[in-house]
Amino acid sequence: MRKTGVVFILLSAISIEMALAQSFYSGSRDRAWMVSLGTGISSYFGEVNNPKDKFDTKLNIEFGLKYMFAPRFGARLNVTWFRLQGDDATSKYDPIIERNLSFRSDNLEVAVMGIAQLIPEGSRFYQRPRFNPYLFAGIGYLYFNPKAEAPAEYNGQPLPDAGKWVPLQPLMTEGVDYKRSAFVIPYGVGVNIRISPFFNLVIDGGYRWTFTDYLDDASTVHKDPASFSDPLAAALADRRPEIGKAPAEEGDIRGNPDRNDGYFLLNAKIEYFLPSEFFQNIFGGGDKLRTIKVKRRRRR
Repeated sequence: MRKTGVVFILLSAISIEMALAQSFYSGSRDRAWMVSLGTGISSYFGEVNNPKDKFDTKLNIEFGLKYMFAPRFGARLNVTWFRLQGDDATSKYDPIIERNLSFRSDNLEVAVMGIAQLIPEGSRFYQRPRFNPYLFAGIGYLYFNPKAEAPAEYNGQPLPDAGKWVPLQPLMTEGVDYKRSAFVIPYGVGVNIRISPFFNLVIDGGYRWTFTDYLDDASTVHKDPASFSDPLAAALADRRPEIGKAPAEEGDIRGNPDRNDGYFLLNAKIEYFLPSEFFQNIFGGGDKLRTIKVKRRRRR
């Protein structure tokens, strides 16, 4: 009985192992879709961050969906929330420090990108290389909302929004009613690192060339202070008096309109290979497909 029991256990274990192996290789052959979730840092480049200043970084959160339609080529959809921030007080240059502008902006980017991998993948997704560098580029749409902390007073008069972070776009600090959304061109490099048959660790970094110069609410020149009807707008348009400097005059340089703002995202994320029937099960495609097959068999 003991020998029979041992043989039965061994045969059962072998059968289970074979079933799992068969399930893995048959159910994972066509996993071309991947979903990812990760975080990283974001850095802003514009008028309120001189190129020679420190490389300021803020955290971001990214969700992605990728599809590989060829051994080396694919496409992905990314949704990223991130914060950008700049402050003239951190500059090393006196003229910028005296301008005394600052902002922060919580942003949402939706981007579609093409991917070109350095090494072709195998005939099965689990046969992919352990390390695979890639390039990416695409187009995206950005929502941004620059804000600044309101000072306590303006020209000796207290401001009701003192200490609050208020949106700058409605105040038209430069007399420009710009949009809080813009197209962006993302491009960069990355690497896929296989950590298991179903998971990758992905690290990539990319710059965003934008079609706006108002990520920081600064682009052109100062307006005439007397032209503002809202004291809060006047106070946030010229913040030099807050540090004891003379107010700016109309036409004084406030930004650089010859170059749009930009930002850089560096992310690390976990990528999971979705089962081939994942979307069929969600949208009912699997049931419809089985119904069509049954009908075809009956017709035969």
